[in-house]
Amino acid sequence: MLQEHVALKPFNTFGVAARTRWYAEVTSTTELSTLLADPRVAGLPVLVLGSGSNLLLTRDYDGLVVRYIDDHVRVIAPGRDSHLLEVGAGMNWHRFVDWSLAHGYVGLENLALIPGTIGAAPIQNIGAYGVEVERFINAVEVFDRERRCTTIFKHDFCEFAYRFSRFKRSDERNRYIVINLRFRLPRGAELHLDYPGIREELAAMQIASPTARDVFDAVVRIRRRKLPDPSVIGNAGSFFKNPIVPTAVANALLSTHAAAPNFDAGEGRRKLSAGWLIEQCGLKGYRDGAAGISAQHALVLVNHGNATGADLWRVAQHVQTCVRSRFAITLEPEPVVI
Repeated sequence: MLQEHVALKPFNTFGVAARTRWYAEVTSTTELSTLLADPRVAGLPVLVLGSGSNLLLTRDYDGLVVRYIDDHVRVIAPGRDSHLLEVGAGMNWHRFVDWSLAHGYVGLENLALIPGTIGAAPIQNIGAYGVEVERFINAVEVFDRERRCTTIFKHDFCEFAYRFSRFKRSDERNRYIVINLRFRLPRGAELHLDYPGIREELAAMQIASPTARDVFDAVVRIRRRKLPDPSVIGNAGSFFKNPIVPTAVANALLSTHAAAPNFDAGEGRRKLSAGWLIEQCGLKGYRDGAAGISAQHALVLVNHGNATGADLWRVAQHVQTCVRSRFAITLEPEPVVI
């Protein structure tokens, strides 16, 4: 179960070469508890990996990498209008979205083709095309590394926000390992079609009265057209969060760049487009050796073949510097950077 000096290149979608001191795959909390009690890894830092699609390794990892690979799905509380489902942390996210639609559930269709696993979804509070996953999360079951037991946290405990949850807090980031996610999924619900691009894609598909499956197909078409495929060129999807700024900051930007995309973020704040800011700096398609910015989408850092994690991080910092210099706005990375 426990392996030493394992290459991590197959386990990160950037495809960067790195190694971990220790590596293990587990399928149950019993195996996980036994692993963490092993004296060979006791006290070492622990990195939990799903598909490695939200990760940039800039160096070798001097600790333990764990992959929790349970991918079960079961209905635990059927209801008239919605069902409560439990899904194992190792389940591929896109495969689960497809499964949910095939079984008559709606709501997750806007989140199609997001790379990664179920276990990462609540940590990052993944979102796309106007929908965030927290809307459907009933509870998160975790393994508590301090107490060495499982705990179920209800939705409100998780402190969900834009690309954030309690599990990303600096004081608790390494304490909890997600093992199961509980979703409350409706049997019927209003479709979310107002995010830019969705209605246009449905029109191009000649669909006037879309179903949830149609929205799923439209999102897949958009994402495949706009975003590079990690199996073809190494990347981790959108690398920077869309910055949320006070309305006054957004208005100052709009006074000189009237076409700048911006969206209501509540409480006197606006959400700006990180991709637009990067494009305005002339960085779409930028390249520094084998590391660079995708020519398809300015938010995506890419590995053109043999870039190191340090090379990619240098490009990310260059982007931050350029955007900060021109717009006085600091972009924050979405992925975990080791």
